[in-house]
Parts: sequence; C-alpha cells; structure tokens
Amino acid sequence: MTDTDSLRNILELERQKGYTDKAVIGGLDKYLHKQAGQIRQSINDPQLLSGFDELNLANSNYGSYGVDERKRWMANVLGWLDKLERATEKKSSQKAVVSSQKAPAEPSQKRREGLDSPITVIKGVALSVANKFAKLNVRIVRDLLYFFPRRYVDYSRRKPVSALIEGEEQTIIGTIWQARVATLGNRKGTEVIVGDETGNVRVVWFNQPYLAKRFRTNARVVISGTVGLFKGHKVFESPEWELLEDKELIHTGRLVPVYPLTQGLYPRQVRKWTKEAVDGYVWQLDDFLPSDIKTRCQLLDLPAAIAQIHYPDDQTMAERARGRLSFDELFLLQLGVLARKRDWQEGQPGNALHIDREVISRFLNCLPFTLTQAQERVLQEILTDLQQAKAMSRLLQGEVGSGKTVIATLALLIAAANGYQGALMAPTEVLAEQHYTNICGYLSQVGTQETGPEPGEGTIRCYTGFLSRPLTIALLTGSLSSAEKQSLHGKIQQGEVDIVVGTHALIQKEVEFNKLGLAVIDEQHRFGVLQRSALRQKGFNPHVLVMTATPIPRTMALTLYGDLDISVIDELPPGRQVVKTKCLDPQDREKAYSFLHRQVSNGRQAFIICPLVEESEVLEAKAATTEYERLSREVFPDLKLGLLHGQMPGNEKEKVMRHFRGGELDILVSTSVVEVGIDVPRASVMMVEGAERFGLSQLHQFRGRVGRDKEQ
Repeated sequence: MTDTDSLRNILELERQKGYTDKAVIGGLDKYLHKQAGQIRQSINDPQLLSGFDELNLANSNYGSYGVDERKRWMANVLGWLDKLERATEKKSSQKAVVSSQKAPAEPSQKRREGLDSPITVIKGVALSVANKFAKLNVRIVRDLLYFFPRRYVDYSRRKPVSALIEGEEQTIIGTIWQARVATLGNRKGTEVIVGDETGNVRVVWFNQPYLAKRFRTNARVVISGTVGLFKGHKVFESPEWELLEDKELIHTGRLVPVYPLTQGLYPRQVRKWTKEAVDGYVWQLDDFLPSDIKTRCQLLDLPAAIAQIHYPDDQTMAERARGRLSFDELFLLQLGVLARKRDWQEGQPGNALHIDREVISRFLNCLPFTLTQAQERVLQEILTDLQQAKAMSRLLQGEVGSGKTVIATLALLIAAANGYQGALMAPTEVLAEQHYTNICGYLSQVGTQETGPEPGEGTIRCYTGFLSRPLTIALLTGSLSSAEKQSLHGKIQQGEVDIVVGTHALIQKEVEFNKLGLAVIDEQHRFGVLQRSALRQKGFNPHVLVMTATPIPRTMALTLYGDLDISVIDELPPGRQVVKTKCLDPQDREKAYSFLHRQVSNGRQAFIICPLVEESEVLEAKAATTEYERLSREVFPDLKLGLLHGQMPGNEKEKVMRHFRGGELDILVSTSVVEVGIDVPRASVMMVEGAERFGLSQLHQFRGRVGRDKEQ
C-alpha cells in the first residue's frame, strides 16, 4: 500500500465519520504534517506536483475549519488523488507491452512488507526481540496489531505545576531547568528539575543514572505519573516521560496502553513498536463488514478500531473500538456455528424416524402425572425433527425439575421403536446413575422388568410389554470393572442394548454402537464441542438432543449454540415450590444450623455444600471431610449425617446416595458433586459454604436440588 493509498483510506474514513477529525490519532493536521513530504517525493509529474503544492497539506488547518470548509477541503484533496490515480493508470498501460517482454521487476521492499511479514520488519525489532514476542504468540505484523493492551493508564489530565495533587496520576508539560546524576538512597539515579510559569517540581528516577544524558537544559518535556511528597515537597518518582518534539505522544499526556509482557520486553519498547505497527500497517487491514452493517450498528471501521484500541483519543473512542472488536468476535463465532450446523445437516442425510403414536400414548398414559403445555409443545418440536431426513440438532433448555428427562426418554423410545440405539451422556456418574434410575422408573410404569443387574455384566435391565420385543437399557460408567465394561461393550456392539446411559465412558474408542440413531447429552455447558462431536461420530449422522438447566438468555444462546435449534420448557409442573435464597454473614452460621435442625425435625432433609474435599493450606475455604467430622461431633450429634465427594469410589458414592434417598440420612455434607442429577423430594433446604467460590451456573443448579416436593 503506497502513501497516497493510505491517505485516501484515511480521508474516506474521515468522510464516513462526518468530518469530525477522528479518522487518525492526533488529527489530520498532525498526520499530514508528518506525511506530506514523503508523499511529495513520490510525485514525478510536474503538473501533479504543482497541484499538490497548491493544497499545502504540510501546513493544513483542517482542525480549525467548520464542517462546510472541511467538506470543500476534502473534495479538493480527493480530486487531486483522483487525477494522480488516472495518471498512474495511464502510465502503467503505456508500459504494459514493454514490461511484458521483460523479466518481472523485483518488488520494492516496502511493497513486500505486509501484514504477514515477520515483526522484524518493524524498526528496532531484532531477531532476539522477535523470539521474546513469540512467547506471547506474536510472530507477524498482524499478530502485533491484534496484540491488544490489557488496560490503560490515564495520563490525559494535564495540570500546571502549582495545581499538582498528592497521590493522583497527573501530567505536566514544562521546561527542563536542570538534569544531573544524583545519589538517591544508596544508589545512583537521575534528578531533573522541571518547571512551568506556575512553579517547579523535582522528578527522580531511581537506578537509572543514564537518563541524565537524555535531558537537555531548556528542552520541553512531558511528565506523567503519580505525585508524591518528600520532606514536604511534591515530587514525581520514576514517572513516564517524553521530550516534547514534533511527534505524537505515546508514553505520556494521554490514555497510555499497558500491554502483557514477558521477560526481556519492557513497556516503553512495546509501546514504541506497536505504534510503529499501527502507523505503518493498520490501513492494510481488510474490513470484512459491509458498510450498511457498520452504519446501522454505529461501528468503527476495522483499521480505525485497531488504531484506537492501541492509542485511543479518549475513553469514548476506546469503548467504541472495544465494541467493534467484540462485535467481530461474536459475529465470526456465530458464522462459524451456523456453518457447522449447515455442514452437519446438509453434508449427509439423517435417519427419518417413524413416530409410533401408540408407543407415545402407552408411555404417557402410564405416567403418574400429565405433561405440562410447555412439555407437550417441546415434545412436538422434537418429534417433528425426528421425522426429517436430516439430523436433528436441538438444545432443550428448561429449569431444574421442569421435566426434561421424561421428554428425552420419549425420544429415546421412538429411536428404539425404529430399531435404532439411543445414548444419553451425562457429565458425572452421579447424574448418569440418576438418569438411569429415572428412566427405569418410567419404563417400569409401562412394562415389566424381566432382568436386573447381572453379575459380571454391569447394570442391565430388560422390559417387556412395551414394544413388540424386549427393550434393554444399560448403564455404562468409568467405575465399572474391566470385565463388566468388556461385556457391556460387546452387547452394545452387537445391538443387544437399545438405550445406553453413561458418562464420558460412552465416547471411549472401545465403545462401538451397532446402529446409533439418537444421542442425548445432558448439561450441555459441561461438555465441549469436541466431546459432543465424539458421541455424534459413534453413529451414522444420528439425531442429537442436548439438554441444560442453566438459564441462558436467548441472544446468548443463539450466539453460543447457533448450530442448535432451541426449545424451552418455560413452565414448571404443578406443585413445585418457589425456592427462596438468602445470603448470611459468617457470624449468622449458628442461626442457619438451627434452621436446618428445625427442618429435619419436621421430617425433611438437608444439604450442606463445601467448596473443597480436604483442607488446603492455600485456600481459606470449608472442606467437606473436615466439616462432616465437625458437624457430626459438635453441631448435629443427634442427627444422621452422610459424606459425599468426587474422590470416593463409585460404589461408595452410590451407597451414600441410596441411603440419603431412602431417608436413612438427615443431612448430606457434600462438594459440588451434587450440582446435577440429585433428585431427593424430601430435601427442602441447602446450606452453601463459601458461595463466592462457585459460579452462578453452579449456584443455580444447587437451588434445583431442593424444592422438589410440595413442601417449601
């Protein structure tokens, strides 16, 4: 890109901005004052050179013009650029025949340098420096442009020396009266006296005596930093500084960027090099957003946004730059997930399933409850998808206890009725076991259980009287023995299992399905895209249904899960109670214990959640094992307490949960392992220790463990 190309881009950007003098950092006048001489040297045509001199760009006063004057000035400059472009094209066409008969000329160094050039093309960036940048994943010029500051230091508040305030970050512009090497404490440093018309102030840099040679007496300097007091006098200690020369300030007197660093890279150097990159290369960036979108959303052009994110004119421009770059990130993410959805649905045909209404009616009629209107609506959306010859990709979102599992069970039954296998993958063994128990509970309402857990074959149950053939459901988790897993893998591969419920064990390479037609994934936020894809690949383009109880705003859901259609169960079954949440101070812990005791005395059960399994020397947080012992001994000696955490063996965890569900335990002390999959209707209260150590999603899931009965 030539200097005149850069000038045209900047002027076009300025016109788009409404002639506000915001197209380039520092304003057009400062930019033209620096670049006019360079542009003039590139002009060979006398007539064009004369026209350029008439514009007098090196001494332009664009910043002082009104809008109408700026428009006229802009028209004149762009008109001259049009003449230059036509002349250049004419000269190129005249030389075309001659140049075609010669070997192609070697492109100039300037034209070879571009966004994909190594950062060593930046002035001052040696190979040793480039190696240090590589540790920050900055290798080419484009990387450096996208190497954004973490924050800014506001040195834009300029004050006279007499108005400096102790303890605040401020900027002064003054004259250097004296600069010398001084002894500061036990080491050498630099001491400078700077003054303006209102007074003088002392400026010191510790351990940097070499700086004294940089400051010339009577030179103008900008000092930015925090003002301190020493023996009653104001002083700047190790501030940022710049000599006030004919150049734009980058270290002082503005919002100064603060970049991530690594050993051997220093703030002033990095700012200097990023400024070089912005000034020399940012206008080569292609802006992929159409103009109408940028206008409608009031977004900056990409080159301007990159320039302003590094060296913003003010806080407003910094926010506008961040807004444009955030828009790009979400926009590209959404395009990516939509492309993935298209490729998945159109890349290969899906399995169109026949919807057996008799199977659905038989199942629903035997349930001890009726579906809510929201469940019926969502069920119909899923059944419509299953009938299509393209694979379903649907997100089922619903509050804890809204009845997602029963809908998933129906979908799995439809797959089984069509001769396909179904799989349900959960993030934890506790949740997988809970799903297995619930699904078996539903099936037992309809059919007759023929077999139960068989020694050496894991957990397998078979039901008759439901389909025209026996229906087999199995549980596959990591805690099964090698022999149990091997036996179950064989049954799945042979097609002897219709529905498999499991954890990550389902996506291990040893698991091969005979004819996977539907994959259900619970708690979508706990799995990555690759894990979801791994289960999908176990079959030939199976239908996929993912479920979550995490409340996701629809706009965010469309962004994060754009490859999925969305169904929402926005209605709770009758009788479900509203869960109340209360935040207590640590000194009110005894009140909480008394409340739990009263609830248990009334025939209910309780959870106490701790953030850690065992005590830590680093973290000040409650540990489940320690709390279980203390609570059993000191607080609830008359009650039956149980302990549950993820490091316990699978059979021991199941035993504890079985006792808690059966009412043999009054209080369960646990870690976040109960975040999902625990269904104990009598549990009406939960106490969460160290709530600040859990995320909002986890806390919301915790709330769903209680309030599952008619009692509040």
